[in-house]
Amino acid sequence: MSGTLNLTELREGGSQDLIEVSRIMADAFDPRFGEAWTSAQCLGMLSLPGVWLVIASLDGGDAGFALARTTAEEAELLLLATRPAARRRGVAGALLRAVIAEARTRGVEQLHLEVRSGNDAVRLYRREGFEKVGERKNYYRGKMGQAFDAHTYARELR
Repeated sequence: MSGTLNLTELREGGSQDLIEVSRIMADAFDPRFGEAWTSAQCLGMLSLPGVWLVIASLDGGDAGFALARTTAEEAELLLLATRPAARRRGVAGALLRAVIAEARTRGVEQLHLEVRSGNDAVRLYRREGFEKVGERKNYYRGKMGQAFDAHTYARELR
């Protein structure tokens, strides 16, 4: 891992953070893959019970976020994004571990996530104990209409 982690803050986010969340997504997600959500989608999700947002700051600025939700004894990591300048500095790992910790405090037994096939984030998820449990063919739709598979991963939290 290159660089040094200088995580200045890991905090709970809310609807007031959605402008910055949208900016981070614009920086983090390549539009050709169709992974980013709209602000309206994020706002709609945040209004639901059991949903939480974590914001990471690095070197004095917002560097990434994670959005997750619980339902009964399960949770799902909905989005995790870091600005390119913050990559390989521990931000994504810190966000993922914060989601895992919060899920445990909420009594979650299993945490799920979905990731585009070929996404480099798979290395992080596997390092944090996630295992591939499924696949959705042609799930993501890119900007030019291309289809990309989604892989589902899960991790036991008991």
